[in-house]
This record gives sequence, structure tokens and C-alpha cells, in this order.
Amino acid sequence: MLILGLDPGLAATGWGVIRSEGNRIGHLGHGTVRTPASAPLAERLASLYDGLMQVIAQHGCDAAAVEEVFVNANPQSTLKLGQARGVVMLAAAKAGLPVSEYATRLVKKAIVGVGNADKAQVQAMVERLLPGVKVVGSDAADALAVAIAHANLASSARRGLL
Repeated sequence: MLILGLDPGLAATGWGVIRSEGNRIGHLGHGTVRTPASAPLAERLASLYDGLMQVIAQHGCDAAAVEEVFVNANPQSTLKLGQARGVVMLAAAKAGLPVSEYATRLVKKAIVGVGNADKAQVQAMVERLLPGVKVVGSDAADALAVAIAHANLASSARRGLL
């Protein structure tokens, strides 16, 4: 199964694709879809959609896993993040992918072992779980973490452990 992990953001949406075979995972690709801060919101959302559709088409994914939104102190930032997250989920759904959502704390716990891990710890564990992979950027590392967490949690559910 090819799993697309997504870490939504308006300025930068991280993505990571892994192959999951039983309890083994392998890295297929990762990156970040960026939108220009100077562009109007609608154009940024369209750019995000187009970029994600290219990633999905390039990798032929079977499923998508998306990190849930957290609430910022700034309501305007939270709203924009929610809109970007909606576009991320729309792109996956339009591509015919089943979409699973995971809370940030659950992803961190699945990858690092604690729900309050920082970004550096998550990135270090992702690189440890995917030997030979050097992840550039915390958005892509977070997206790979979501994909790995999905692979592990889905495998546990299939075995009746959840």
C-alpha cells in the first residue's frame, strides 16, 4: 500500500509517500508544496490543490493520512489553516483516496513514544525509521510521520490490536 502523509498549511504543506508492506515501510518521496504569500487567498488555495494533485498523480497513492488542525492563538491564522486543510482533504478525495485523520499528539506518540515531542525529535525518529533518508524541512518530516503512524495504526487495527 502506498500511503500519502500530509501536514496541511497555507504557506507550506508537507507531503511524504511511503510503501507499507505488513510491518515494513519504505520511503518513496517527500517534499513541500509552497504557496506565494503575496497571492490572494483563492489563488494560494488553487495552487495548493494543483501541487497536491501533481504529487498524487506522480506517486499513484492508495490512501491519504492527514494531520488534524490545531487551534492557534490567532483566529485568522486558524481559519486559513482550516481552509488549507480542506483543500488538502479535497485533493485526496478527488483523487479517489480514502482519507484518515490523526491528531498531532497521536502521531507524535506513535512515532516518538510521547505525545508532546518537539519537531526535532519527530524528524530524528522519521529518519531513524526510514534508514538512508535525510528529510529536509519539518513540514515534510511531519507528513512522513503521519504516513508512518497511519501504516502502524492501520496494521494494528487489521490485526485486532486496536
